[in-house]
Amino acid sequence: MPAPSSLALYLSLRSALVNYASGIVGDRAQAEDVVQEAYIRFTTADATPIAHPASYLYRIVRNVALDWVRRPAPESLSSMPDQAEGVAHDAPTAEHVVLYRDELRILGEALAELPERTRRAFTLYRLDGLTLQQVADRLGISVVRAHQLVREAILHGSRRLDAPDR
Repeated sequence: MPAPSSLALYLSLRSALVNYASGIVGDRAQAEDVVQEAYIRFTTADATPIAHPASYLYRIVRNVALDWVRRPAPESLSSMPDQAEGVAHDAPTAEHVVLYRDELRILGEALAELPERTRRAFTLYRLDGLTLQQVADRLGISVVRAHQLVREAILHGSRRLDAPDR
């Protein structure tokens, strides 16, 4: 059983460790698994005192995460046709396609209802991928105002999607 100080250290660092591991493995769910595996290794390590336990725990997380990244990819489903049956896929159903198209139409109409500057700020930020600073520079406004315009557009679209008469 781990010493209470080991558990307290782990719990205090857990969120940061998951974020750290997520940056390495590229997936938050896998990062959670990495951190759990690292904690097990941390608590089952030699009984010799560790000078910097937090650093040691980060090192274990890093090593485990790198091991996960280096693991060979599972065989593709195309090479196992008999096992691929019944596996869920990401293709939307016809009902979802109709729903998404309807929502997209409503959002397009909502965007058209906005004042030009609000619409432009939203388009630059959410669709063109500019930063709020870049949007502000393009429109000749402050960053705070650019943020307000983008927020107004998002709220307007959200209200239109939530409207009972849609």
